[in-house]
Amino acid sequence: MSSGAMRTPVSQIIQSKHDQDAEEEPKKKSREDWRKAKELEEARKAGTAPAAVDEEGRDINPHIPQYISNAPWYYGSAGPTLKHQRPQHEDEQGQLDKRAPKGLNTTRIITKFRKGACENCGAVTHKRKDCLERPRKVQAKYAESIVVHDEHLVNEAAVNYDEKRDRWSSYDPANHREIIEEYEKVEEAKRQLKAEKLKNDPDAEISDEEGNEDKYVDEVDMPGTKVDSKQRITVRNLRIREDTAKYLRNLDPNSAYYDPKTRSMRDNPNPALPDEEAEFAGENFVRFSGDTTAQATAQLFAWEAHGKGVDVHLLAEPTKLELLQKEYEQKKEQFKSSTKTHIVEKYGGEEHLQVPPKSLLLAQTEEYIEYSRSGKVIKGVEKPKARSIYEEDVYINNHTTVWGSFWNAGRWGYKCCKSFIKNSYCVGMQEPEGYSDQHHTTSSTTAPAEPTAQIQFKVPEVPPERPTSEVDSAPSSESSSSEEEEVKPEKKKSKKKSKKREKKKKAKEQRKQKSKYKEEKEKTKEKEIPEELDDRKRAYNSMYDVKAPTEDEIEEWKKKRPRAEDPMLQFM
Repeated sequence: MSSGAMRTPVSQIIQSKHDQDAEEEPKKKSREDWRKAKELEEARKAGTAPAAVDEEGRDINPHIPQYISNAPWYYGSAGPTLKHQRPQHEDEQGQLDKRAPKGLNTTRIITKFRKGACENCGAVTHKRKDCLERPRKVQAKYAESIVVHDEHLVNEAAVNYDEKRDRWSSYDPANHREIIEEYEKVEEAKRQLKAEKLKNDPDAEISDEEGNEDKYVDEVDMPGTKVDSKQRITVRNLRIREDTAKYLRNLDPNSAYYDPKTRSMRDNPNPALPDEEAEFAGENFVRFSGDTTAQATAQLFAWEAHGKGVDVHLLAEPTKLELLQKEYEQKKEQFKSSTKTHIVEKYGGEEHLQVPPKSLLLAQTEEYIEYSRSGKVIKGVEKPKARSIYEEDVYINNHTTVWGSFWNAGRWGYKCCKSFIKNSYCVGMQEPEGYSDQHHTTSSTTAPAEPTAQIQFKVPEVPPERPTSEVDSAPSSESSSSEEEEVKPEKKKSKKKSKKREKKKKAKEQRKQKSKYKEEKEKTKEKEIPEELDDRKRAYNSMYDVKAPTEDEIEEWKKKRPRAEDPMLQFM
């Protein structure tokens, strides 16, 4: 369906809008207009033309610069003016300290429901959906009589920028009094608890670390900043050109840090040098000299005193703190001296307290001694060596060693004769009682012989047993050559027989050892099998054998043990 009214096209509407904007916009000045304005300005400065007048009829000085006389674009001035440079009136400035009432308006009581009021409580200043009171059983709309107060409505008509954005607008400082009273109540309760604890136990130390939040407030950095003591910005200090630069004191890159921006070096560049020889000990040296240490001790004393219940502060009451500190130090010294005298009176030993000075204790003298590279004395007398009160290198009773040069079985003796009797006469080298048996037992246990290898190589060295015929013929010196020839074949036969016997004995011993080894293996296997099957029933420490190993076990271990130093081990 088409409507009867004529519709204008969109292009025509846009064109007409552009024409209206062009009429409203100020026209661009031509060259002629600029020239006329310049001539008028020069004539006003020369005094031939009248000065410009503002909206109040005041003349504007033509010599005022443009950046002062021209009003900003947002001021909305119609002609030449200097109003934006003059102080504003009080009514235009706004009132930051004006307070609008808040809360309920108690000056007026409403007893009947009004049209458009809240259906729940009956207040006109809000609706039911904005009501903050609890939902009532009988709403104000249907109740016969109500008692309600309206809220104060704040007028938000701000005059200027600051008044509109004032965050503390309509704030009553009296409300802060409630917070102060609550804090004072908590502090009073803490004091009462502390007094009760001290009353019950006078020696108890009460720490105030939880309550005293401002104790270390000076050491805390601002939130969001990370400050390093080596990189903290200080006042710029200019160096005199003749002085040595701080970074040239020690060229080691791992030495004290030098901040080129502030030209500061806080640490000591040469900590190995003594304080007397050091020309520059770092900028922190000044911080720990003079009254800074006394200030730090005073602050520490104030904290400790406050923890013990004494109300004192370093900055608020410095005189009181200093007097308290002096009194405390005097009492401390008196207590120390009294305890010292009491101990000396009870146990004695006052003569040990009267010690000579350290220079005498360390035996320091002014004697000059010069040594060569080899250690010989060139000048002066060498310092005598400290000797003991006992005689040294004195041999008595024919001994060639001193008493205590020999030790065996928990006893001391002489090494020359192995005698355990002091001041005895030396009779030469001999074995003491019990020494030979012990020595043999230790040698047999520590280094047992390997039987198989030693027997094979030592068999030829064993001398053969000589028969009775040979023993009888040996003493006779008048034996003839014929008898000697008869003895030779007998000797050969006896040697062969002895070799055979020894071989048989070795074979028997080896068989016995093999059989014993097999039996022991079978026994150990039989023992291990039930233990593996039911290990839970095994007694505690049952696998631990306290018995000493026998010679056979040691020999078997020596045969089986791997030898890492054997060069042929890798070819086996």
